[in-house]
Amino acid sequence: MTLALVVGSVFVLLLLRVPVAFALMLPSVMYVVMAEGQTLGVAMQQITSGVDSFPLLAVPLFIMTGYMANVSGIADRLFDLLGNLFGTIRGTAGYVNVSGSVVFSWMSGAAIADAAGLGSLLVPAMRRQGYDAGFAAGLTGASSMIGPVMPPSIPAIMYAVTAGVSIGALFFAGIVPAFLLAAVLFVYVFLYARKREDLGRERPTMAALLSSSVKALPILFTPVIILGGILGGVFTPTEAAAAAVMWIVLMGVAYRSLTVRAFLQTFLKTAQTTGQILLIVAGASLFAWVMARERGPQVLGDAMFGLTENPLIFLLLMNVILLLIGMLIEPVAALLITVPVLLPVAVEFGVDPVHLGVIMILNLVIGLLTPPVGLVLYVLSSVTDVDLPTVMRGTMPFLVPLFVALLLVTFIPQISLFLPQQLGL
Repeated sequence: MTLALVVGSVFVLLLLRVPVAFALMLPSVMYVVMAEGQTLGVAMQQITSGVDSFPLLAVPLFIMTGYMANVSGIADRLFDLLGNLFGTIRGTAGYVNVSGSVVFSWMSGAAIADAAGLGSLLVPAMRRQGYDAGFAAGLTGASSMIGPVMPPSIPAIMYAVTAGVSIGALFFAGIVPAFLLAAVLFVYVFLYARKREDLGRERPTMAALLSSSVKALPILFTPVIILGGILGGVFTPTEAAAAAVMWIVLMGVAYRSLTVRAFLQTFLKTAQTTGQILLIVAGASLFAWVMARERGPQVLGDAMFGLTENPLIFLLLMNVILLLIGMLIEPVAALLITVPVLLPVAVEFGVDPVHLGVIMILNLVIGLLTPPVGLVLYVLSSVTDVDLPTVMRGTMPFLVPLFVALLLVTFIPQISLFLPQQLGL
C-alpha cells in the first residue's frame, strides 16, 4: 500500500505538470519523514550521492558539444557535402535530412538539440524545394531520434550510471540500431519521392564535390575522436566528452563562425540544461532508494511472472509500458525512474542489461514524437514556423518505420550486442 501511494503520488504530480524533479522528491521526502527510524538526513544523503558521480561529468560536456555544433557553422558545411554526395537522386533533400542527423548525432546525443539545430535549417530548405511542410517537419523529427541512440548519447550515459553497466559498451551497442533507424527512414523517403520528378536536383560538378568534401572533412573526424579514443583506451567516455568539446571549438574558430557572444551563450545554455538534468537525477536517486526499500522491483517481478514466463511476451509488455511512459515523461527522467524497477525484472527474464538499455532508450525517445508531451513536436513548430497540428500530422506516419525498427531491436538482441561483444566490452 505504501509503495502504491508513493508511485501514485508521483504520477499525479506529473499529470498536474509539476516539474519532474519535484514530482519525484516530494512524495519520497514525505515517505522518509513518515518512515520509522528514518530522518531527513537520509533523504539528503541519497539526493547528494545520486549526483556525486564521475561519469556524470560527461553529460554537461556532451551537451556543450551539441550546442557548440549548432552555433559554429558546422551544419551548413555538412549539408553542402551531403547534397553533393547524393547528387541527382530523387528526394535528395530527404536523404540529406536523415544523413545529416546521423553525422550530427555524433556531436550532440540529444533529440531536442538535433531537432532544434537541424529543423531550423532543413525544414525551410525542404519546403522551398517543394516538399510538403508536414513531411519535412515529420522527417526531421523522426531523424532526430537517431541522436539519443547513436553515441555519444546522453540517455545512454544516464542509463549506464543508473544500471551500473559500461558506458563504452552502451555507446557501441547503439551504433547498429542507430543505422537501422536511418535505414528505415531512407526507405520511407524513397517511397515518398519515387513518383515525384520535381524533387530531383542538378548534378553537382566534381569541383563542387571536392570543395565541399575538404571543408567538411574535420566534421567527419569527430566520431574518430570520441569512439576511437574510447576503444583505443586513450581516454574514458568522460574524457572523450572533453576532447569532443575542444575539437568542436577548434573547428568553430578555424571556420571563423564561432563568435565570443555565441560561445558565452553556449555556456549559459549548457549550465541551464545540466542543472535541469542533475536536479532530476537527484530526485530520482531518492525515489529509487524508496523503491528499493519497499521492494518495488520484487513486487513488479512477481506481477510479471504471474502474467507470463515467456521472455518475448515480457519484452512486448515492457515496450508498451515504456511507450506509454515516454508519452508523458522526458526520456532522461523516465530512465531514472524506471531503470531501478525494470532492470532486476528484465535480468530475471534473461535480458542482457546492455540490450535492455538500448530498448529502453529507443522506446522513450519515440515518446518525444507523441502527444501529450512530445517535446520534439513543440521544438519543431517553434523553430520552423510550421503550426503544431501540421507538425503532428506530418510526424504520425513516421511512427510506423520507427516502430518497425523498435521491434527488430527488441527481438533480435544481436543488433545491439554484436559490436560490444566483438570489441570485448
